[in-house]
Amino acid sequence: MASSIDAGSLAPDFVLPGGVLRDGEFTRGTYTYSAAREHPVVLAFYPQDNSGVCTKQMCSYSSGLEQFTDLGAEVWAISPQDVDSHEEFARKNNLHMPLLSDPERSVAKLFGVAAPGIGVRRSVFLVAPGGRIAWKHVALVGLTWQPVEKLTAELARL
Repeated sequence: MASSIDAGSLAPDFVLPGGVLRDGEFTRGTYTYSAAREHPVVLAFYPQDNSGVCTKQMCSYSSGLEQFTDLGAEVWAISPQDVDSHEEFARKNNLHMPLLSDPERSVAKLFGVAAPGIGVRRSVFLVAPGGRIAWKHVALVGLTWQPVEKLTAELARL
């Protein structure tokens, strides 16, 4: 695994397919990071849909979504599974943030969080308006995640 991108670096641009569940409809689309640079973005890399820890993490972020949006931030969750898997995961767990598909782990590689065996390391990057990485956390062991309160406290500093 390459070392992860450092805080202060410009976040690389990327385009991924994904979808978001709103009002019972899962809307598929293409997500282009450069189109979101005008406001803060939380990029949450996670290893797998429907695994125990990933489900708890994504449910936590989804239930705390209003705290992120109150700070003007979007939350994008990224994993190697395809969009069909993401739709099932979102519906099963009532997840309301975009779930992006990175099956080749190309974006995970850009951010330095691709990992053999598990696909990606559980990681969070807080990207400030304009595209600079303001804060990051890359888990060595993916059994824990950064809580909403920690992430929103860091976002409030931007």
